Amino acid sequence: MKKIFQTSALLGVFALALVAGASQPAIAGPDHSEFIEGPFKTGPAVTATCLECHEEHAEDFMKTTHWTWSQEQTVNGKKVNRGKKDAINNFCTSIESNWPRCTSCHAGYNWEDASFDFSNPSNIDCLVCHDTTGTYLKESTEAGRPFKNVNLLKVAQNVGAPTRFNCGTCHFYGGGGDAVKHGDLDSSLEYPSRSVDVHMDTDSNDFSCQECHQTEAHAIPGNSLGVSPGGQNHFDCSTCHTAEPHEQSRLNQHAAKVSCQACHIPYFAKEVPTKLEWDWSTAGGGHEDIKDELGMHGYSKKKGHFKWGKMVAPEYAWYNGEGGAYTKGEKIDPTQVTKLAYPLGSIDDENAKIYPFKVHRGKQIYDAKNKTFLTTKLHGEGGFWTEFDWDKAARLGTAASGMDYSGEYGFAPTEMYWRINHMVSTKQEALGCLDCHGDNGRLDWQALDYKVDPMDAK
Repeated sequence: MKKIFQTSALLGVFALALVAGASQPAIAGPDHSEFIEGPFKTGPAVTATCLECHEEHAEDFMKTTHWTWSQEQTVNGKKVNRGKKDAINNFCTSIESNWPRCTSCHAGYNWEDASFDFSNPSNIDCLVCHDTTGTYLKESTEAGRPFKNVNLLKVAQNVGAPTRFNCGTCHFYGGGGDAVKHGDLDSSLEYPSRSVDVHMDTDSNDFSCQECHQTEAHAIPGNSLGVSPGGQNHFDCSTCHTAEPHEQSRLNQHAAKVSCQACHIPYFAKEVPTKLEWDWSTAGGGHEDIKDELGMHGYSKKKGHFKWGKMVAPEYAWYNGEGGAYTKGEKIDPTQVTKLAYPLGSIDDENAKIYPFKVHRGKQIYDAKNKTFLTTKLHGEGGFWTEFDWDKAARLGTAASGMDYSGEYGFAPTEMYWRINHMVSTKQEALGCLDCHGDNGRLDWQALDYKVDPMDAK
């Protein structure tokens, strides 16, 4: 996969997805060749044909966060609209002013700026989720439009139930590359071995994504803290497993305060390195681009310094199903780490359990006078990746998002928490007692508000 990544850069993220999963087995639906004739020159032309029979499905889909990229949530005690559309993150900061690049992962067409019409069903991209040919690719910088050489008629005539390849086209490659964001979602889940993920192992269970993310009216349950900290459509392992799944009572007692994931996902990024740190403050400098010991970019002039990890042990925190988040325009203390998205819960919270997380640490641009994080234009005309001018990137980015910008900027540290749910190991590879307890245990008990290791307290 590394060689593919290095030699396919010009094709963009979605070309990588095709190489990784072109032969992914798919479940075809009814033979659509009987009533889809074409030819089609554009994605919306395909959608227009889909709508002749699936108007109600389009209406359902347009109510989902996969379409809106935003939802009303209670965050930090306030009702806010928050999602990909309006969050500030420590990857590329914001989609605002960067729409054509970021919206290549939207299940729609032509979201080029803030005027995108979310009420127009002809903008829906049906094919990105329902292609069974493995040939459907979206341009990485063209606002969700497909590559010009995609045979749209062939794809439209061969639609069916989504596979891991369909979901992974965006979720494996979020943030601009394989495994960049999540850590537990990457191309290795196309055909994982049993040690990578016991549920998706292609030799036994071979779960599709919707096996767990059971979908109704196109609404797919499951939220990440990064975009939906206050989202409520959670589900957990007890959907399939009992609340006391172990033969040993001591292990079942653990399940009252320790999540299944904490023990059964001892590592993430098992085969593909994931990004752990991103320092924007060094971008644009005179350094040469360099690779690290994992073969990943350690420094890029466009993006600054990175730290990557493979076979990463998670960090652990209490989580009660609710999250907190930085919202656009909030004041910060630039001398302290600002948590952009984080779990809520404590040792005294009866609804909280210890969960594993990937914590992505960043250093990103903020308004040095107003003390607020900034949205910046990175992609396209006038963007930082073109002119390497942070002041101009901040002016263009804040103009697009409606923020104030004083003209003075600096860089401040941030953290984002990403809950680890995938890459479940076999029970033989799950954590044992001394992996967490004892002199060399991986858990920081004081950080979890225990005075001492609970095993020592008994």
